[in-house]
Amino acid sequence: MISPVEADALIAGQLNCLPIESLPLVQCVGAVLRENIYAERDQPPFDRVAMDGFAVSTEGLRGGKPLIVQAMQAAGDPPLALASAQHAIEIMTGAVLPAGCDAVIPVEQSRRSAIEPQTVSFEPEARVTIGQNIHRRGSDVRQGALLLSTGVRLGAPEIAVAAGAGMPRIRVSAQPTISVVSTGDELIEPGEPILAHQVRRSNAYGIVAALRRQGFQRIADEHLPDELGALTTRLRVLVQTHDVLILSGGVSAGRLDLVPAALAAIGVREVFHKVAQRPGKPLWFGMAPTGTAVFALPGNPVSTLVCLARYVLPALYAAMGEAPPRAPERIALAAPVEVRVALAFFMPVRVTIDDWGRPWAEPRTTNGSGDYAALTGTDGVVELPPGPQTHPKGFVARLHRW
Repeated sequence: MISPVEADALIAGQLNCLPIESLPLVQCVGAVLRENIYAERDQPPFDRVAMDGFAVSTEGLRGGKPLIVQAMQAAGDPPLALASAQHAIEIMTGAVLPAGCDAVIPVEQSRRSAIEPQTVSFEPEARVTIGQNIHRRGSDVRQGALLLSTGVRLGAPEIAVAAGAGMPRIRVSAQPTISVVSTGDELIEPGEPILAHQVRRSNAYGIVAALRRQGFQRIADEHLPDELGALTTRLRVLVQTHDVLILSGGVSAGRLDLVPAALAAIGVREVFHKVAQRPGKPLWFGMAPTGTAVFALPGNPVSTLVCLARYVLPALYAAMGEAPPRAPERIALAAPVEVRVALAFFMPVRVTIDDWGRPWAEPRTTNGSGDYAALTGTDGVVELPPGPQTHPKGFVARLHRW
């Protein structure tokens, strides 16, 4: 068996980079950027008022007399020009600083007289300095500066930056077409009549949910029986029509674990089978002649989700051109964990925050790799080194979120 790190390297060495497509900005959340984006203008593009109040010339404040309110200027209005140092312009956040003004006094520090409403005075404690409450032009970014580099995964901040750069469409990696396939004669769809010796088809629903949560949309889902001919026939079609196959079940050592044989029959080359880990040891990975990546996950539900989070999701983003890959998230154990096997061990955890704002991984034990009910309320799994050994509270481990 190979180690999880060796499995990572083997997967990375086989993946094909997905093509590029141009999409409207609103459709790009979760996608991987495949072009550089530069600043359209200086940011801010003008001296921007940072607070509701009064734009003034500090020179006119020296006598302490009330100022004449010349006009009001809102955000989006063309900039006015101050008539004289004895005037003030009522101003709104986001507006262009009027010509002749060099400070903005917050409205909370102003007083309007009922007798002379056309004037404004300011609280004695208001200390006004040149440039206060003014966001200077270009102080964030200069025109032409690189804002986003190719390979960035696009979240809310990145989408906002691209919009601010005036990009209605951007070039991103095409989403992979994914086929999720469960196998096993014992599996029955939710809602269908079920016998005492049968179980519900749940793994595929968990896989699809995890993929959709990550933003993947081009997903097909089907179930195949434990019959070599049927498996071979259908898998031959799927590797010709999809970028990625994710299978659940049929990869262990039993007589009816037919997935490796069916994949071999259609020319899918095995890259590795079995990883030195628990749960999820029977993981199988290979490449079809069409360039389709095939992940055959163990059928036990905990094993399925562990392998999906640990290997499949990172591989999908790597194929989309994410560069550099995101640094592994690390977290401290909230309690000791005993690892009894000489295998990498994946422990489900719930992430909690203590009174000082520090995250902790609270272990949640399972009754084996079939105990999917124990995963409810968890955030992912921590990856612990092989045993036998006990990892103490505070041990820092790699976290893989569902």
